[in-house]
Amino acid sequence: QVPLAESGGGSVEAGGSLQLGCATNYDTFRNYCLAWFRQAPGKEREAVAAINHGGLSSFYADSVKGRATISRDPEKKMVYLLMNSLKPEDTAMYYCAGRVWCADSTWFDELQYHRWGQGTQVSVSS
Repeated sequence: QVPLAESGGGSVEAGGSLQLGCATNYDTFRNYCLAWFRQAPGKEREAVAAINHGGLSSFYADSVKGRATISRDPEKKMVYLLMNSLKPEDTAMYYCAGRVWCADSTWFDELQYHRWGQGTQVSVSS
């Protein structure tokens, strides 16, 4: 099993910021592409951002581009998602997910991720 544990969710007003964290183990951090997905009530899960091991490349959904930054901390074995200028439509359960490698053409495909965390809730009020 590849453990992924999210943290950092909460309630914030529109325009505010949140940083989500995803804790992993050594092997996961070293060998996996790690991504953030989100699912709002009544909607399908969608990809938000992903970053390959070594930070070699990262990807963002158009909906968060310019407002989100995904990063990796090798010392803590953590992946972070910093979201600024939050909007009510960012309200969702946010999940950390892992796969061996993220390609530009498929990083957003949830079916290619085989490890998932339990999620952390983000609520943005207007």
